Amino acid sequence: MKLSLDFTSTYIFALFLCLIFSLPITHAQQVGIPYTRQDSLRGSITPEREWWDLVFYHLDIEVDPRKKTIEGTNTVHYKVLREGQLLQIDLQEPMRIRSFRQDEKELAYKREGNAYFVRLPSPQKPGSVHNLEISYEGNPRISPNPPWSGGLTWKKDAKGKPFIANSNQGDGASLWWPCKDHMYDEPDSMLISVNVPDPLMNISNGRLRKTEKHEDGTSTYHWFVSNPINNYGVNISIADYAHFSEDYQGEKGPLTLDYYVLKENLDKARVQFKDVPRLMRAFEYWFGPYPFYEDGFKLIEVPYLGMEHQSAVTYGNGYQQGYKGKDFSETGWGMTFDYIIIHEAGHEWFANNITYRDIADMWIHESFTTYSESLFLDYHYGINAGNAYLQGARQVIKNDIPIIGDYEVNQRGSGDMYFKGANILHTLRQWIADDEKWRNILREMNETFYHQTVTTNDIETFLAKRTGLPLQSFFDQYLRTADVPLFQFYWKDDQLFFRWKEVVDDFAMPLKISQNGKTNWLKPTSEWQSTTDLIEKEMIEADPNFYIYTQQIQPGSE
Repeated sequence: MKLSLDFTSTYIFALFLCLIFSLPITHAQQVGIPYTRQDSLRGSITPEREWWDLVFYHLDIEVDPRKKTIEGTNTVHYKVLREGQLLQIDLQEPMRIRSFRQDEKELAYKREGNAYFVRLPSPQKPGSVHNLEISYEGNPRISPNPPWSGGLTWKKDAKGKPFIANSNQGDGASLWWPCKDHMYDEPDSMLISVNVPDPLMNISNGRLRKTEKHEDGTSTYHWFVSNPINNYGVNISIADYAHFSEDYQGEKGPLTLDYYVLKENLDKARVQFKDVPRLMRAFEYWFGPYPFYEDGFKLIEVPYLGMEHQSAVTYGNGYQQGYKGKDFSETGWGMTFDYIIIHEAGHEWFANNITYRDIADMWIHESFTTYSESLFLDYHYGINAGNAYLQGARQVIKNDIPIIGDYEVNQRGSGDMYFKGANILHTLRQWIADDEKWRNILREMNETFYHQTVTTNDIETFLAKRTGLPLQSFFDQYLRTADVPLFQFYWKDDQLFFRWKEVVDDFAMPLKISQNGKTNWLKPTSEWQSTTDLIEKEMIEADPNFYIYTQQIQPGSE
């Protein structure tokens, strides 16, 4: 008699993958490290942030590859929500702010670590719109491990020309430009002007408005973003690029697909980047229209693995299938696509369209996007391919700490938010047991939260309402504990006894099982129940698409 899931894996590869997905975590509840005031200044909506709302940024900078410096201005346009006089702007060392100016007057400020507190001449009227010009300079931190450790990456291409890019999720956009560095507030639009030496190009988010050629042998590239943008998604990618493009006929009409790659990699890119139209077909089917038609879509080669910069997705996977040539699932399905292209572009729907308000809820970005990989397979190769991929990738799940982090201190949760999070969503799909309904829920989710910042509670409430299921204990179990539900069972006479163990109060997710080619649903709770509807001594199996553990015990051992 058997009731189990298949978790076969190769230990060495599993260890490799665990290292890949090990996020730097200093989770006070787990290891007893207290948070500092700097953590709160960065991670909370402070009084100096909440009284004003971002409207527009103009980031106007010069990047010097020789000195590895950035200098220039960021002009912040904001709307006054309620009367205030002290305003917080963030910029991390070793970058420094030279001045704050408003209405042609230099303003006084004080600094506390990475937070600058600017004092305005007088309280400003609610409803009014103002701008603040911030002049700054410095050598931004060089990332020791991009993209997981934030900063700038300064490399060279095969011909020795500069090859530069930023990556700063988690550590913050304020590593290289001054901003309101909290995820809850996004500007409605943005202009990014970057001056670089010729023949280098700068590629940023949105659409190129114009290129200015200067007599000193430099050029300034002006990129306009017409949609709200999260601060960590603001991007500079600088190199001697080759460019090619195509149009994709999507749900909202023609969508421009632009590609910027090192010239020595142009031929390889023309082949590898064929995954982009494929992902658009799959993701528009599952999630709805690409969220940034106005700004187009770009895929840009960079000197690190890649990131989800809005409308300017960055790529560095070496023009190979899988993740650096590896398949997380060890099923072969992970080698049918370029992991970085599919995953990072999936973030356009989950991260850039629907954005977390607090990094503690980073699972919203990573769980849904990792799940999008299986949906890509589902769309192109069938449901069994997507199922096998997720089941195989369970080998990298650690179940170490909860997926949700600590709030208001810029703290994310477990790296399990990737594949465990994807398996949680896949489990919910099985509970719903209606794939068309599930697809409509995912599409409606992107429509309901279009260009919004959200909380876990927003997502939980939405899913509970749209599914009509009692999901509170489901999310409490999978997001707020590190424990996987354990399905225990035993046979006694003609009865099957079963229950959930290692679960939160009221956990009562139904479970689909099969026996002798027939399927049944059980409704276990944390209390023992029994049924005589099954045939004793016949093998029974849980649906492997549910992310659970199982254990057969002897009668009387409970």
